[in-house]
Formats: sequence, structure tokens, C-alpha cells
Amino acid sequence: MSKPSADRYAVLVIMGVSGCGKSTIAELLSRELGWPYRDGDEFHPASNVAKMHGGTPLTDDDRWPWLKAIAAWIDAKRDAHEHGIVTCSALKRSYRDILIGDRADVGLVYLTGDEELIAQRLSKRSGHFMPKGLLHSQFQTLQEPGPDEHPIVASIAPTPDEIAANILRQVRS
Repeated sequence: MSKPSADRYAVLVIMGVSGCGKSTIAELLSRELGWPYRDGDEFHPASNVAKMHGGTPLTDDDRWPWLKAIAAWIDAKRDAHEHGIVTCSALKRSYRDILIGDRADVGLVYLTGDEELIAQRLSKRSGHFMPKGLLHSQFQTLQEPGPDEHPIVASIAPTPDEIAANILRQVRS
């Protein structure tokens, strides 16, 4: 896969473990770029939401239809020559292969932070179906993107505005 130039991004996929700030950052990027944003959680079937709400980690078999639904949204944006931003944990390389694969105009943004910081943030979050107890399993599953995936890597330690500004600098460079 060749590295896409900044002017060739049709869609940005914002990835990372639960609680890393994907939705917050996607909303900021959406506002700045004027691109529509979809939360990847919206693509989960009800059975997946029920499992996660009950504290049961999803299996790959649970995830395949979800990932394919997100990929279909990405392709619809690309086919319509439109831009978009979508969030998805995309923890494994095989998941990112479904979402991005050889789509050179789809950029990967990896939000990275340590488990302790994210656990602190999750403890302050309410109204989300992903319980804090599943965070450790996400870190165990996480396969960080390799250099061949050309990720834009952003630490979640700064403020959300600083994180978004950092990502925008990399997207536009």
C-alpha cells in the first residue's frame, strides 16, 4: 500500500481502544475539515451492544459484520467522491485490512495512550455501553499499526484541541 498524500484522503479512520477519545477527536476534526463524521459504534448490531453492555468481549465472528458495515460506508463516501471521518477501535491488523486494505485514499489515525490514563478517563464517562472492565482485554487484543500502514499517530496526553491540531498538521503536511 502506498502512502497517501494529504490531498488524497477521502476518509479518515480514527482508531484506538475504548476511552482514548475517538469520538471527541473525530468531532473536532469534522468541525475543522467540514467532513461528516460517523461513530463506528452506530454500525454495531444490537447483539454486539448487548454483549459489551453485559461485560462480554466480542469475538472476531461478532466483529466481521460490523467491520464490513463500516467498510461499506467508507466505500459509499469514496464512490460519491465525498469525504468522511469514522471512528472504530480497529484493534487488529485484520480489522484494518477490511476497513482500509488497499484504499490509498483512506487515512488511519491512531490515538495512543497508556492503560492507566485511559482507565481514569473511562471512570469519569457515563452513558456508554462499553464498561471499564473490558479495557484490559482491548489492550491485550491491540496490534499497533505498523509503518507499512502509514498511520498518523497521536498521543492522547494533551488536550483534545491539541490532539486535533497535531492530527491536522500531519494530515495537511
